[in-house]
Amino acid sequence: MLKNFWYAVEFAHAVTRAPRKVTCLGQDFVLYRKRSGEVVCLSDLCVHRGGALSMGRLVGDEEIACPYHGWQYGPDGGCVKIPANPEGRGIPRKARVDAYPVREEYGLIWAFLGDLPEEERPPLPHFPQHDDPAFRAVYFEMELDANYERTFENVVDAAHTPFVHGTSFGNPDKPEIPDYEITQDEWHAEADILLSPPPAKGLWKRLYKEKPEQVVVTNGWYLPNIVKLHVRLPFGDLILYDHNVPISQDRTLVKIVGYRNFFTGKWADGNALKRIEKILLQDKPVVESQRPELLPYDLSDELHLRSDALQVAYRRRRRELMADGWWVGDDDVVTGDGPRRRATVIPSPARREDPELARAWLHKSRGEPAGNGAVEKERA
Repeated sequence: MLKNFWYAVEFAHAVTRAPRKVTCLGQDFVLYRKRSGEVVCLSDLCVHRGGALSMGRLVGDEEIACPYHGWQYGPDGGCVKIPANPEGRGIPRKARVDAYPVREEYGLIWAFLGDLPEEERPPLPHFPQHDDPAFRAVYFEMELDANYERTFENVVDAAHTPFVHGTSFGNPDKPEIPDYEITQDEWHAEADILLSPPPAKGLWKRLYKEKPEQVVVTNGWYLPNIVKLHVRLPFGDLILYDHNVPISQDRTLVKIVGYRNFFTGKWADGNALKRIEKILLQDKPVVESQRPELLPYDLSDELHLRSDALQVAYRRRRRELMADGWWVGDDDVVTGDGPRRRATVIPSPARREDPELARAWLHKSRGEPAGNGAVEKERA
């Protein structure tokens, strides 16, 4: 799993003044809105005794209180009140939780999960359809028992459509994938691919004046976990942005924002969601059965064809980022799926800004005592 990226962790409409738990990269976070409407993202792990802040309550305009001992944290992660302390006693400097930069874009809440300074962070992808009044959006999610890179590559893969989606998306009688050109930069790759569609059915059939021999489908990926699928139908465009949120090594929450510039009335939303769900339900058993469960590190461990060029481009870029230290995996991820040996957290930018806090957090993530510095400061 890759750190140092913006992750879309929740739909914007789902985040309110009530604390909301989300999980990404094997770590739990709490989201909530200040009275001003801004969204806060904190580690869902009280520094005192590991209570879940998402089970707590909001206090005042922007603080959150732990449900266990009532410790209150501000949006920057700093503890602002310890109810058990007598009046006049100070708050230890190390009494804070990780706070993560947040952006609200494209109907999503994005959290930057890593410790890179702002000027070094990869950009958010650009989804132009969101601000285009010609398009209407729907939001859908489904959980899969598979690693996020397997679900990610599944959507990038055009060659599976005639076999997994032959009744709705692909054409088993014409499974050939012509060679295609990839456009790629540091964080993104895409290609226009010619596919032979199946006969139209249901509501869409009414709009087909004649059956096209081929349609242009743009498949692409944005690091770390987003797939773009743009289908150019004879009567309009359907664009899906598929966010593969890593809950743990073997569980993925797929969040999809789908845009269409046909049937743009609210009355057609149900049909659009039904079609998205049908595609995912067709993919689900296939992806969940893939072995090995985790994507191999070496390209030679699986056989690749020209039709796999987009997946190969991702794997090569992934390997470069692994070499740069952007990978979080194996024993770095401890979730509720197995024995909880320790509580780990993805480092936040505050750790770079304060070396003393960074040392304290490192000890905590390893399950080691951080020394008596916090006690000494409190007594002082």
